Amino acid sequence: MTWETVIGLEVHTQLSTVSKIFSAAGTAFGAAPNTQACGIDIALPGVLPVLNKEAVQKAIRFGLAVNAAINRRSVFARKNYFYPDLPKGYQISQYELPVVEHGKLKIRVGEGEKIIRITRAHLEEDAGKSLHEDFHGMTGIDLNRAGTPLLEIVSEPDLRSAEEAVTYARTLHTLVTWIDICDGNMQEGSFRVDANVSVRPLGQAEFGTRCEIKNLNSFRFLEAAIRYEARRQIELLEDGGMVRQETRLYDPDKGETRAMRSKEDAHDYRYFPDPDLLPLEIGDDWIEATRAQMPELPEAMQARFQQQYGLPPYDAAVLTGSRALAAYFEEVAAACGQGKLSANWVMGELAGALNKADLDVTQSPVSGAQLAKLLARIHDGTLSGKLAKQVFEALWAGEGDVDAVVDAKGLRQVSDSAEIEQIVEQVLAANAKSVEEFRAGKEKAFNALVGQVMKATKGRANPAQVNELLKKKLA
Repeated sequence: MTWETVIGLEVHTQLSTVSKIFSAAGTAFGAAPNTQACGIDIALPGVLPVLNKEAVQKAIRFGLAVNAAINRRSVFARKNYFYPDLPKGYQISQYELPVVEHGKLKIRVGEGEKIIRITRAHLEEDAGKSLHEDFHGMTGIDLNRAGTPLLEIVSEPDLRSAEEAVTYARTLHTLVTWIDICDGNMQEGSFRVDANVSVRPLGQAEFGTRCEIKNLNSFRFLEAAIRYEARRQIELLEDGGMVRQETRLYDPDKGETRAMRSKEDAHDYRYFPDPDLLPLEIGDDWIEATRAQMPELPEAMQARFQQQYGLPPYDAAVLTGSRALAAYFEEVAAACGQGKLSANWVMGELAGALNKADLDVTQSPVSGAQLAKLLARIHDGTLSGKLAKQVFEALWAGEGDVDAVVDAKGLRQVSDSAEIEQIVEQVLAANAKSVEEFRAGKEKAFNALVGQVMKATKGRANPAQVNELLKKKLA
């Protein structure tokens, strides 16, 4: 039997506010345990929550970015459950009336595109954190994260493979950082994914029983967890068993998921409207003011890059992987006037150097202005591509201006026809065997002769002129 995997993702996006969603306590990562949890965060008697306007603003930004409906009225509810890192015994969330509904996000699938529907995005507070590794036989509780604002983004079960799920998660990650609502730091828990996975016979309309894999904090773990879970369910069904609806955890050391608890349904949480919080009212003026502040979105920028700079879709997608990368590329392309050449160098030489040094593009030792000047020297014939790489290495090492490096290292390309012709004649005279082989039909001999000319000029001869003169002399 051929099986189909059905996946929906719930992404917990930590909103980048200075204070928590219902209190003035700080949200900075890395503080000493239990130093950033105030009475409101743990619901001490007599305290009252007050909604953080900035958290709502960021939710509106997200709704606009995914072309969703922004509900003019939404309600906060208490989601009741017991867990050691939730001392108040409930989580303030949104249930029946979320702030954002019915959005969509376009992802690239192979050579094509696919629309993933977003069911809802609702505001809620985070719980604390259980620390299992630091204590022998016990669990420590750090409540610093309690009350941190989250936007939980829930997709429809439109994803059909682990690869699609990762592509969607990456696209969403790019978007929330692009519109500046989340820092996207997965190591710190700012962007966490729960994956709902089920399988069904190919062609069957009815969904299978799903399992939810909680708290996946890397794209690699997300892909591996979905692959394992789909395979586990298929093997179970083919052996005559049944899939139980449950919550599971992924163990990256063992590469497998394991049962955490039987899955609760909504009624198990006994949702009811929070009596301490009024319904959230969002006026049209607020939405339109937010819309006016929105940046150009990745999808629109990709289309513009293709039209304005003549880039293929793949290049445009890579270069809009972050706002910082897109801004760097635009600075280079605008300054040197070479769109495709700029794209090639940003995605190639620059990206390789950044990866090797484990740096972000904002930390690049080579500025956009410097790279633009380097590419201008390629375009005007001062440098060949090979020589330009030597100059780039010098710029990376902080050795000065492009032209200063070219002159100091003697890297200016030789384009004087008479000088190159003289060297070509010397090479032909010294390599009679290669000349005979070429005239006998061996094309590789021509490349050997080109190599000899380039060697004689220390790589500085204009390659196009070398090829032209050699062909003329060997005709």
